[in-house]
Amino acid sequence: MAGITHKLIAACALLAGASGIFYPQTAHAQGAATYPAKAIRLVVPFTPGGSTDILARAIGQKLNEAWGQPVVIDNVPGAGGSIGADKVAKAPADGYTLLMGHIGTLAVNPSLYPALPYDPVKSFAPVAWVARVPNVLVVHPSVPAKSVKELVALAKAKPGQLNYGSGGNGSAANLATEYFKLQTGSSLLHIPYRGTAPAVTDLVGGQIQVLFTGAPAVINQVKAGQLRALAVSSPKRLDALPDLPTVAETGYPGFEADQWYGVVAPAGTPPDIVAKLNTQINLALNSPELKTRLNTEGAIATPDTPANFGKLIATEIARWKPVISGGRVKAD
Repeated sequence: MAGITHKLIAACALLAGASGIFYPQTAHAQGAATYPAKAIRLVVPFTPGGSTDILARAIGQKLNEAWGQPVVIDNVPGAGGSIGADKVAKAPADGYTLLMGHIGTLAVNPSLYPALPYDPVKSFAPVAWVARVPNVLVVHPSVPAKSVKELVALAKAKPGQLNYGSGGNGSAANLATEYFKLQTGSSLLHIPYRGTAPAVTDLVGGQIQVLFTGAPAVINQVKAGQLRALAVSSPKRLDALPDLPTVAETGYPGFEADQWYGVVAPAGTPPDIVAKLNTQINLALNSPELKTRLNTEGAIATPDTPANFGKLIATEIARWKPVISGGRVKAD
């Protein structure tokens, strides 16, 4: 009897496998075939108006057009993006909750927050590298400096008297400026804000003097003459601001401090759903419409594989650790 029972159990298991029951790959395939069947929540871990928000809305719109399902942008700011990122890390791994992550949430925060509630490598499944966004060094028109060298000289002559803003302690703008200070030996006083948009508003209003942040957040103000741009952080000049030199060109060879952005999902999200998202996001990034839009706003589309985006995250974690330590950057 025992032998017959074992044979029956084995036969049932074979039948179950043949019919797709309890077979993860088949279940995932069915999920990918019907995905998305409802609205997708794309979490932006910062306030509206910054580069992360702008890019998320652009991608969300293209996904909505392709799939006919709403992509709800959910702004969840706080703790350098950690609050929003943690919510996504703990969300169901079904592809319906995604994070528009960036250099801060995925590479800077591990060195900034000793008790970070998520692990950028272990808590997420990389989905798509969306864009590289050079930082633009801008000043209020009242600042007499017309170049990077003049700004550095002014900052050295008046140590601590020039204020620079950022989206918060440990934000990408904070790190870019601290890296700039380390490379140039200049002195600037940090004024942290709760997001990039209010920092830009105060810079235009003259409450702060300097900002070194993602091009999409300030390019319109630069073109309108409300802010003066001095340099860009990328190795090459921006097509959107072709007359603006790179920091490296102004006398600091090798300087590079770009921001980058990408979509991640909770760890354990089915690989075929990740692949479907990656394919559709890459199609959007390769579309002439979105390429032109990103280029106009100072961003560079970076369609790539989930694996390569994962490698970028790991590399950048190691890269920014010494900058945080050297600049004595502290979280709020």
